[in-house]
Amino acid sequence: MTGEKIIFLIIAGVTLFSGFMVVTSSNLVHAALWLVAALFGVAMVFALLNAGFIAVVQVVVYIGAIAILFIFAIMLTRREQLDHGVQVNKNWWVGALVAVASFAGLVFLLQSFNGFSKTALAIPSGFDAVNQLGDALTSPAGYVLPFEVASVLLLAALVGAVYLAFNKK
Repeated sequence: MTGEKIIFLIIAGVTLFSGFMVVTSSNLVHAALWLVAALFGVAMVFALLNAGFIAVVQVVVYIGAIAILFIFAIMLTRREQLDHGVQVNKNWWVGALVAVASFAGLVFLLQSFNGFSKTALAIPSGFDAVNQLGDALTSPAGYVLPFEVASVLLLAALVGAVYLAFNKK
């Protein structure tokens, strides 16, 4: 086993553990911080795949903007840090059953996939992935509208959180 595989397994384990802690943590602030750790693990996987631009975008956009927005929204809207109600859903077994069935389906589909055995993809000379990604994100025929809608939605959520946190005297 090479050093790169060992590093990948460590990063994958930390990312999976962080994702598990996001959904099982009873404190919302702790769950948001575990989300930051999971997103950073994904950025490290991108860095291992030599996709440095996507790794930086992952850190800047998801960790630097969205996760911090979640933390601010939680801190602004929470009046009381401890929940007194029951924290476990009565139908948790349905979600677990769907997760196991989805995992089994993915394993079944990936058994016939031979793309993992290829050593490298044939990339044509002069191919600039960052340039094509920038064109796709900013062109009117691309993904500029979904990004603008998401930014307006996040702005509305932040304004709503500030409004709810405002204490009328």
